[in-house]
Amino acid sequence: MRLAVCAEMVFTDLPFTERVRRIHEAGFDVELWDSSSKDIAALKSIGAVFSSMTGYTSGSLVDADTADDVVRTAETLIPTALELGVSRMVVHSAELIEGKAARPVYRSNGSMWITGVRTLERLGALGEKHGLTFCLENLNTMRDHPGIPLARAKDTLALVEAAGHPNVKMMLDLYHAQLGEGNLIELVRTALPHIGEIQVADVPGRCEPGTGEINYSAVARALAAAGYEGTVGMEAWASGDDKEALEAFRRAFSVQDGTGLDGRVQETTDFSTEVAL
Repeated sequence: MRLAVCAEMVFTDLPFTERVRRIHEAGFDVELWDSSSKDIAALKSIGAVFSSMTGYTSGSLVDADTADDVVRTAETLIPTALELGVSRMVVHSAELIEGKAARPVYRSNGSMWITGVRTLERLGALGEKHGLTFCLENLNTMRDHPGIPLARAKDTLALVEAAGHPNVKMMLDLYHAQLGEGNLIELVRTALPHIGEIQVADVPGRCEPGTGEINYSAVARALAAAGYEGTVGMEAWASGDDKEALEAFRRAFSVQDGTGLDGRVQETTDFSTEVAL
């Protein structure tokens, strides 16, 4: 299992390239959002592993009138992803403008489900062609993203399952899932075969693990017990010092005892060994 940090949300007083350098030097992979404003050559020269980036710039995956825009803009971003060595391109069920719904929709219908599945199938074929995985991220509609249809974890999981393509997975965001649904450990167990990457932040505040109500150490033990070997990314603000926030994230995903949540003895797993300073 690998740990990544979203460079959009930490070391925010520094230029973006320097943020990536700090994260890389601390031993983490790097997530980024919009790549259009970034100096791609400078980022590549750092030598960081880029785990994910935003995979489209316009259109709604579940809207028949704009779904073509999702696929078209995804294709234009693929050269950047390949240059940086990005593994996963993140999409959402609707177009976002500064995190908000471009065209809010508060009730889903059958046409949205059908369009969403077909669009994911098209993205899967595109990903297969280029060796990339498109990950559909769940969002919360209670606080951060009102008006995004089919955004809850159970809906994004159903869409990914229905698409049934190996290059289409979930970007399972546990911050959003906690706000919208809860029951995180059962959620990760259920979604495990379809997870491309997991993102974390605590609730409330969307800061690093340990600042809120989520028991991320328990989540880490559940993931270890389930055999998860993918990436966990901290998509969170630093509540104070950025370096301390990264260390808190590292500690939260280090399993210190040998007992899984089901009571069975597990091998002791310290995820920090792969990302130690």
